[in-house]
Amino acid sequence: MKFLTSEKLVICGAAGMIGSNMLQTAMMLRLTPNIVLYDPYIKGLEGTYEEMLHCGFDGFNLQYTDDISVAFRDADYIVSSGGAARKAGMTREDLLKGNAEIAAKLGRDIRNYAPDVKHVVVVFNPADITGLVTLLYSGLQPHQVSTLAALDSTRLRSELAKYFKLPLDKVKNTNTYGGHGEQMAVFSSSTTIDNLPLNKIIGTDVFPEEDWHALQQRVIQGGKNIIELRGRSSFQSPAYLSIKMMEAIMGGEAFPWPVGAYSNILGYQNIMMAMDTQLSKEGVKVHLPKGISNELEVLKRSYKHLCSLRDEVINMGIIPPINQWSELNPHIL
Repeated sequence: MKFLTSEKLVICGAAGMIGSNMLQTAMMLRLTPNIVLYDPYIKGLEGTYEEMLHCGFDGFNLQYTDDISVAFRDADYIVSSGGAARKAGMTREDLLKGNAEIAAKLGRDIRNYAPDVKHVVVVFNPADITGLVTLLYSGLQPHQVSTLAALDSTRLRSELAKYFKLPLDKVKNTNTYGGHGEQMAVFSSSTTIDNLPLNKIIGTDVFPEEDWHALQQRVIQGGKNIIELRGRSSFQSPAYLSIKMMEAIMGGEAFPWPVGAYSNILGYQNIMMAMDTQLSKEGVKVHLPKGISNELEVLKRSYKHLCSLRDEVINMGIIPPINQWSELNPHIL
């Protein structure tokens, strides 16, 4: 069986649940035979490595190391879930300081050991901020760094499919934008339900307005619900979606969902957030989402919330003030 590419993929945080599931997904999709696993927890890392060997996959040059300089040497692609996990009672924002510091180290390590990497996908929360911090310290160009945001859009599709008792493929073009957190913007204007525009259904007997608002809240609280049901944060869905992002970046199947990307669009500047995006070998392209006026108002509020988190990280001294960003990364204008 062929591989999509032979280029080197590094999975950071591979001893954890997301990281180990990312590895299995990458191997099942046969993205590349050359995969390196990195995690400072060497015992767990070896366990991931051993278990993947037990799966019986053919043709892989699988390696593992707790030495970041070895892992990143000659890396073409890096995906990182290497932050602290969200626990019961926590919001994504509660992880801010510790995971922002981890992101700063990730960025420095990329700059030092993998300056020629083609693309980096950041998964750990709050992903909009950790992605931004990684971008700044890595010295990479904005189109070379993206973050997982699609999970909110897939949760929207899931909730709508359950509500209307339809197969998932009858619900199309579900999109959430802005922050991957409690302030996300859940859009309806692009969505169809069994070929009917969702906006023509909302406010009718088929889908009362209050039911739509309740469903939006279930989407926003989707991660919290998984923690309550399983006793731990999501790991299978972020692992799968982040590797599907990487597949598109490697030149494979197109990724249909919004991702987090650096925006310098007027009105949405100096931030990493979920926008209307395209992923390809050329990296991530960013466009302003299309929506009706109330959706764009929610998007603006989400942007302002992200800016407040960004400014907290600046005040913590983890990243410099915006007017000094270009000194840290000359690709950030």
